[in-house]
Amino acid sequence: MDNYLVLKYIHILCAIVLMGTGAGIAFFMLMASRSKNITVIAHTARFVILADWVFTTPAVIGQFITGVLLMQRLQYSFSAPWFMCVASLFVFIGCCWVPVVFIQYRLKKFAEAAEQTGVLSDGFYRTMKYWVALGIPAFGGVLMMLWLMIFKPLAIL
Repeated sequence: MDNYLVLKYIHILCAIVLMGTGAGIAFFMLMASRSKNITVIAHTARFVILADWVFTTPAVIGQFITGVLLMQRLQYSFSAPWFMCVASLFVFIGCCWVPVVFIQYRLKKFAEAAEQTGVLSDGFYRTMKYWVALGIPAFGGVLMMLWLMIFKPLAIL
């Protein structure tokens, strides 16, 4: 089998996992938060963190590695405008996502504390706002990167 097709398959699979996990994590964490059910929020926060480590992190690593290998295989220029946009988005998304991972641990801590007291603190809701404020541009960046990957509207060589 052609090395290119394997790389492309893995690259697309990683993109699908990123999109699906990102959308799923956002949906379930937001719905749990809106429920105001402390037990649901605490369990969801635990699973959101697990999903990021099991699905998102490997997909990001796979996306990066296969992206670089595809660039080399297709002899695209690493200084081309298209790649500069993709690389900038990758860094931007990472700058949003890394803090979100730490925020998720804080949300889990707030929820676990609330399991003991029976009350979610204002800190939980304030931290949730930061999570959303970083998650929306990160997800938008992923959508933009996917569009760039498919349409390649800028010079690639």
